[in-house]
Formats: sequence, C-alpha cells, structure tokens
Amino acid sequence: MDEEGTVSSDSAVRRRKPLGWKAMPYILANETLERLASFGLTSNFMVYMVREYHMDQVQAATLINTWSALTNFAPIIGAFISDSCTGKFVTIVFGSISELLGMLVLTLTSLIPTLRPPPCTIDQTTGTCVRYSDLQLYVLLSGLFLLSVGTGGIRSCSIPFSLDQFDDSTEEGREGSRSFFSWYYTTHTIVQLISMTLVLYVQNNISWALGFAIPTALNLFALVLLFVGVRFYVFVRPKGSVFSGIFKVLVDAYKKRNAQPPSEIEHYRPLLETSSQSNKLVLTDQFRFLNKAVIVMNNDEARNEEWKFCTMRQIEDLKSIISIIPIFASSIIGFLAMNQQQTFTVSQALKMDLRFPGTSYLIPPASIIVISLLTIGIWLPFYETVLVRHIENITKQEGGISLLQKVGIGNFFSILTMIISGILERERRDLSRAGVSRSVFWLAPQQVLMGFYEVFTIVGLTEFFNKQVPINMRSIGNSLLYLGMSFASYLSSATVSIVHSVTARGGIQSWLTDDIDTGKLDYFYYFIAALSTFNLIFFLCCAQRYHY
Repeated sequence: MDEEGTVSSDSAVRRRKPLGWKAMPYILANETLERLASFGLTSNFMVYMVREYHMDQVQAATLINTWSALTNFAPIIGAFISDSCTGKFVTIVFGSISELLGMLVLTLTSLIPTLRPPPCTIDQTTGTCVRYSDLQLYVLLSGLFLLSVGTGGIRSCSIPFSLDQFDDSTEEGREGSRSFFSWYYTTHTIVQLISMTLVLYVQNNISWALGFAIPTALNLFALVLLFVGVRFYVFVRPKGSVFSGIFKVLVDAYKKRNAQPPSEIEHYRPLLETSSQSNKLVLTDQFRFLNKAVIVMNNDEARNEEWKFCTMRQIEDLKSIISIIPIFASSIIGFLAMNQQQTFTVSQALKMDLRFPGTSYLIPPASIIVISLLTIGIWLPFYETVLVRHIENITKQEGGISLLQKVGIGNFFSILTMIISGILERERRDLSRAGVSRSVFWLAPQQVLMGFYEVFTIVGLTEFFNKQVPINMRSIGNSLLYLGMSFASYLSSATVSIVHSVTARGGIQSWLTDDIDTGKLDYFYYFIAALSTFNLIFFLCCAQRYHY
C-alpha cells in the first residue's frame, strides 16, 4: 500500500479510471459537513468574543482579521506539502483531524467556565467588566491555531482532489469539471445558510456549548464519510518539490543571459521531456528571456549532464505562474469589500431592530449575511442550468463568458456594494440619532450586491487559479485564492487600524468608534469603494494583457 493508502504500484494507479460524479457524493458530503462545522463554529465568533470575552469592537475585528489572514495563508503551506510529498488525500485527512481538535478546544472554552471570563458584571475596583486572563486568551488562540492548520490541509486540496476524479481527456469529464465549481460553491452557500440560521440560533438563544458541540460532531462525521468513499477515488501521486523546477529555470536563464535566444525547434530538447504530450509542447514568445534556459550550449554537455538542464515544460510552467501574479495581486484589494461585510455589518445589525417582520423573533446579528447567501444559492443554479446555455449561444464561448470577465463583473459589484453600504449607513445613523430604529433588513441591498460579487468573483477566481496553473501545481493554484484572502485580511486589519488612528488625530472622534452612531462608518465604506475603483482599473489592464 502506498502513502495514500490505495495501491502499491504506479501501474495500478494508472489503470484506475476517474469515475467523475460517481465519486463526488462522498467528497462533497465530506466537504459540506466540514464546512458546516467550521462555519457553524466561527461565523458568530465576533459576537462570541464581544459578549463572552468582553473585547471591544476594534479589538475583536482586528483579532478576527488576523486569524482569518493566518487561516487563509495556511493553504499555501498545505498545498506545497501536498504537491511535494504527502499527496492530496493524506493532507485532507491530516487537516480534518487538526480541525476536529481545534473545534474540541473551542467547545471546551464554552463548556468550562474557568476557560473564559466571568459574566459581565461591574468590578468594584475598576468599574469595568472583568477582562480575560492571559491563560484564557492562550487557550482560545490555541483552538484557533488548530483550526487554521486544519484549514490549510483541507482547503488546499479539496477542489484539486475533486478535479482528479474527472477525466479531462473526455468531453464528459471537461463538462463535469467546469460545472463542478458552480455546484461546489452552491453547496458552500447552503452550508453557510444553515450555519447563519440554525447554528447561530442555538448559539445565541440556547447555549454556546451546544452551538459549538454540534459543528464538532459534524466534523467527525465528515471525516468518517471521507474514508467510506476511498474505493471510488483516483489518487494522483506527488512528484516532488514543484519549486525546484522553477528555481532551475531562473538560474539557467540567468547563466545563459548573453546567449542568443533559441529560434528553431532543433535547439529545443524534447528528449528531456517526460510527458507523453511533449511532442505537442512548444516555447511561447511570452517572457522570451526565460527561453534561454532551454538552449543547449554543448552537445556533449547535453548528452552527459541532462539533469542540469531545464525542460520546455518547466519553462512554460514558470511562465504560467508569472502570468497569473498580476491577477492574484488585483484580487487582494477586491476582497476588502467582502471583509467589511463580515465585520462592520454585524456592528450595524446590533444597532438595528432585529425583530423578524410580523413576529417577536429576534434575528441573530450575524445572520444578516444570510441575504447574500440566498442571493448566491438562487443565482448560481439558475445561471448554471438555464442562463449559461443562452449566453453560450450568443458568445459562442464555452461557459458563456471567460473567467476573467466573471472576475471583472464581480469587482464592479464590490464597488457598488461599498457605495450603497455608505449611503444606507448614513441614513441609518441619522435616523438612529433621531431615535428611530430601522429594521435590520434595511441592510438587504448591500447584502444582495455582495452575493453577486461572490457569485462572479469567487467562483471565477476559484476556477481560474485551478485551471491556469500546471496540473502538478493545482493544489498551490487553488491555494492562491485563500492566500489572496489572507493578504486581504491583513490589509483590512491594517486599514481599520490606520483609519481609526488617523481620523482620531487632533482630538476629534474617529470614524470607527465603538458606538457607530457617533462615528462615520459611511466614510470608511466610501474609502473602500475608492480603493476598489482603482483596483478595477488595474485589473482590467492586467486582464487585457493575459493569455490563457
């Protein structure tokens, strides 16, 4: 048995044909339950830290952004380990176990009173709520760290492992892999809907302990399901460090920088190619300086020391990585709008009428995000099953529109989201100062727009990063989405801190005060809209130059 627990020989692995959608029930069920568990545990975390750990708004938002950044950075590490040595399946299993342990720790913080501050009562000496101790904070952070490690293993490999189950050499396999992204994000949305409603209701109205224990149990069940489907999976073996080839190309191109670039096919070295498709591979004109790495300086040298030279595939792989860097960079600022909807929107909801219209039921503040999830859950299946066929008939393009066109449309929606958010926040604040409390559904327009942003940008980037990288780097490509989110979280945290500090100079009140009724959150939203506008212009320039 090999390192992924399947068969003992490479030939046996090659004989196993991908089963496509037949293997998906087990993989998607595992991913669905895992995400239900992680979202159910963390979606209400802003409220948990404010109410149970007595953190102020800026402190809680900063901690969430920092932890989110670490969580989204972890997949790039998991992807490197997966593609280099362990393989996708083993990495997913390790990540699932780590995430389960993290959930257990956080569940214990809600079960054991000594692991969190006492209920918020006025202390006689300080006149404030009792803060958390260092030990209580360390326990909380250890649970969050385990969750980040688990996420690094799962997120980096779940989509690439799913794509391994489709045979891209067949039309059925290509269609399956293309539609997989939309259905994957649809299940992702359904999971968030459940987390934002049922799980949040249990946490806010029944018990934090029970609200954390349910996702923990679901994570355990997800791990079991993953093993149940082992007999249906196709396992792709890791091929060693993918970065060694990149390094070789850069070094070889530098050493031969003064040589004449290759202009004829006999200067290439297909004899060094190991791929069965090497006869179809040619050097492109993009980043021509890298082509010098393929030049044979001496026939004897090529015959005796082939291991020192770069192959055409290594050069073209590096070119594909360089090409997507500008798109990756533009995605970072694009995520800023989404970050604000996950933090300050909750603060807005806390100041509004949380009653569901016509009833006395109080909606959990974090559940307002359900509106954007409903938008995604309705639009994605409609687009995939109905609209895309009509668009294909018009554009004569598979999928209707290109991947970067999807991302560009999403970036436009991010700008619109922030502008509308600013307008609605100003109206809400003015009414609140006048003693009028708006319904929380006043925030619905910005949530609908954010749903459209995710439909186009997140789905588009997920498919783009998975399909525009070399197949042996698919886990790393998939992790670029989360790496961008990680940088966006750090940028969001820094932006909040800088704006909070700069706008409070001269003794005036900060835009981002704890009491948003006295602050100017709408100005902050307009500032993010301005950044997103410049980012869209940068993205359009990059997209125009990109070659698929």
